[in-house]
Amino acid sequence: MTASSPPATAPHTGQLLLTGQAAAPPGPVDVAGMYLMHRAFRRDLDLFAAATTATPIEDRQCWTRLSRRWQLFSSTLHKHHLGEDTGLWPLLLERARGAEAGAVLAAMSAEHKHIDPLLHACDTGFATLARVGDAQVRRDLAGHTAELRDLLLAHLAHEERDAMALVQAHLTQHDWERLDKEHFGAQYSPRDIPAVLGWILHGLPAHAVRLMPGGPVLRAVGRVLARRFARAERRTFHHVSPADRP
Repeated sequence: MTASSPPATAPHTGQLLLTGQAAAPPGPVDVAGMYLMHRAFRRDLDLFAAATTATPIEDRQCWTRLSRRWQLFSSTLHKHHLGEDTGLWPLLLERARGAEAGAVLAAMSAEHKHIDPLLHACDTGFATLARVGDAQVRRDLAGHTAELRDLLLAHLAHEERDAMALVQAHLTQHDWERLDKEHFGAQYSPRDIPAVLGWILHGLPAHAVRLMPGGPVLRAVGRVLARRFARAERRTFHHVSPADRP
């Protein structure tokens, strides 16, 4: 087994396990969609941290593409966290009584609040560099993207280890599907879905694509969208060396 070919599922759990993922707690709820989102967030964090230092400050066209691409990442992460804050954490708090569960869920919300200001700072930095070449803004942005990467990676690992264990212990598959419909999926308009689907499947190993929720038609469409997404990625991140790409 290599880092580029992780197992499709974690041993003895039946849960999707991808490269970089901290844990896949066993249980009856299929949370593959959550882990696929986490994988894409991890990939993007590394790409943006590399791009902010590798992209020449005078390449305004590339900064414009980076700014647009950042908006896809930022808005998807915001929707993901909003779904957790308004749907998942409150339901778990209701079901998983006890000090230990309460501490985990309080930490999840607190970590989101630490991440939000960095997202806003990066929004501003990318938008500014798309308009003007400012060396100080670029230095600030490089610091913000690196700090965001470290904070979000730690948060994703904490969530996978502890919050997903609460999901498996206290929720059902029906609960999860209802949350997805009412709090996660409801935030996306039909116009959002092609970009987000291509974003999720971009670079995803074939064995993991087969475990993506939604059925074979959605997966087939996703593969086409992922190829289109990959072409755009090469233009957006063309200053990032192959060694620095996830």
